[in-house]
Amino acid sequence: MTGEAIVLLDALRADEELVEWLRRLEESEGAPGAEARLPDASDLPDILLDLAVPYEDVNDLVALRRTLADDEGATRLLGQCVDGLVRDLGKIGKGLKILPFPPESGPLGRYFPVFVFVAALPYVRAYHRERGIPDDVSRRALADLGRGLVLYRRRYGVGGLMAPTWFSLHFHGELFQLGRLQFQRTRLGGREGVAPAASGLALGPGEPCLDLHIPDYAGPLTPQACDRSLALARDFFPRHFPEERYTAACCHSWLLDPQLKRYLPADSNIVRFQERFRVGCGNGDPEDDLPVRFVFGDPDLPVETLPRRTSLERAVGDHLRAGGHWYSGHGWFAW
Repeated sequence: MTGEAIVLLDALRADEELVEWLRRLEESEGAPGAEARLPDASDLPDILLDLAVPYEDVNDLVALRRTLADDEGATRLLGQCVDGLVRDLGKIGKGLKILPFPPESGPLGRYFPVFVFVAALPYVRAYHRERGIPDDVSRRALADLGRGLVLYRRRYGVGGLMAPTWFSLHFHGELFQLGRLQFQRTRLGGREGVAPAASGLALGPGEPCLDLHIPDYAGPLTPQACDRSLALARDFFPRHFPEERYTAACCHSWLLDPQLKRYLPADSNIVRFQERFRVGCGNGDPEDDLPVRFVFGDPDLPVETLPRRTSLERAVGDHLRAGGHWYSGHGWFAW
């Protein structure tokens, strides 16, 4: 076992949440499952580039491939993760959630989820083909992985993957990018299901619903771009998931905080995005870190140092400096 792998496994065992996660992985092992095979070092760069992995991360991942492959324990963990991720592929809420590893796990820990997703790639691509999903849609959905690497380096200054739990949805066939927006196949939660049902919509808790997400680095959130995304989605899901009947689209985001209307023009993209939704319940607790993270890149930035270059930056920062708080709102509209 290499020194890097020992540091990785020791770091995982020092984290209570990861200890429980590892225990569940062990318990879920049964009959031989999906084979976790990493591409050869010579093939890996092209596969990484197809996933929009930034050039500056490619060499590190190729070098770490040998570190991972030479370690029996880390390779076994890779196999467990891939098997859990692709088991029940496409079934909503059934896939393994890949957790982030602590900083003490070093480069291999920071990049480990990327190797899991690369090893799972043949399975999810096969699932997409079985569903008749076009190659370009499949590629764009999975290439979101590169965005997570960009965000990690932007925040921490080193290589790694931000929010691997989020990317578990992409590689389990639950999330697709169609134009400007991402659409997640999900089921309506209990609290979120009250408002649509009260409005007379035949939709209650546990029913299929499409969650809308707004990715970074995808251009302005214009009404025209959103209209195009929604039109694509209205064709995509009945065509490729005909057994699922969607009657509502939902969004849970700080972008739906009604307070933004106090700061932004009525014709701004964000306000017009808000007006697509009936905003219902939201989180009762402040979530100031969310707008700071998504607007400025780091949720730990001191409020007094936040720039004021754009109307959105001024809205977020000025509101916090005045002693206000930001909240996530939950909205929906009939599909």
